[in-house]
Amino acid sequence: MNRRNVLKVVASAFSGAGLLGMGVNPARAEGRKSGTMKSKSSSTPLIETRDGVGLFYRDWGKGRPVVFAAPWAMGSDWWEYQMVFLASQGLRCIAFDRRGHGRSDEPSGGYDFNTFADDLNSVIERFDLHQTTLVGQSMGCGEVVRYLSRHGAARVERIVLIGTVTPFLLKTEDNPDGMDASYFERVRHALCSDRPNAIAGYAPVFFGAPKNAVSSEMMRWFTDMILRCSLRVMLDVQHAFSETDFRSDLRAVAVPTLVIHGDNDAGTPFEITGRKTAALISGSQLTVYEGAAHGLNITHAEHLNQDLLAFIRR
Repeated sequence: MNRRNVLKVVASAFSGAGLLGMGVNPARAEGRKSGTMKSKSSSTPLIETRDGVGLFYRDWGKGRPVVFAAPWAMGSDWWEYQMVFLASQGLRCIAFDRRGHGRSDEPSGGYDFNTFADDLNSVIERFDLHQTTLVGQSMGCGEVVRYLSRHGAARVERIVLIGTVTPFLLKTEDNPDGMDASYFERVRHALCSDRPNAIAGYAPVFFGAPKNAVSSEMMRWFTDMILRCSLRVMLDVQHAFSETDFRSDLRAVAVPTLVIHGDNDAGTPFEITGRKTAALISGSQLTVYEGAAHGLNITHAEHLNQDLLAFIRR
């Protein structure tokens, strides 16, 4: 599917719902040490960032660490099918809800990739992780490569980028293959008109249904997870991932890298994201999943899990 047709599919998913045409919790008190543990309740584990934001996390298994960064508006729940499998194979799997997402705090600011990378660093430092594999999907890939450019690779052994937003989504004079700004504006308008209907209407496109089998319950789970992220945060983060240029970050990556992408990905079209990302990272490995869309973690879970395990064990 070419880029123009891919964008039409995504736009129609939002407009098909009839859509085309903020109470914020403050950050925690300043002055606390970054990376300390705190808890909203006895059952809610949180890591504190350097600016006092509490990040919910899950820590499953024992062994070499694997840290996951989720797609836009999604949290640690998204990775449970990968985490259960990899933990059963003798790996330690850690995932977290980024700021403003899921069960983490929602501060008034910090929805940019430098801050996201620093939050990821807070997680890695809190657990004193070494020889870490970082796995990102979609905008989570931006967090992974920006972490490397800001904090270095001393604690990182390898990275995996799945359905990535990198290198640069927005069409500009020096990025003519990118997406028009008007496309992102239409998506924001749809979200501001009827957010639940917009997300539910996009779910089949996200998973590539009906070509890729996925239950209606799974699509509701996906929709419910995204709707836990507020509209304000959704809009701020959408600006961030669509307007951030990661080309220099990618050229500086010097750890083994696996790029995984579906050739039916309407969210981040392969030709302008996965293929270009792999070309910018020296020595990277590119794996393309035939027929897979953006939600390949679910529709191609067994394939993905085996690829992750093989790459981590190299």
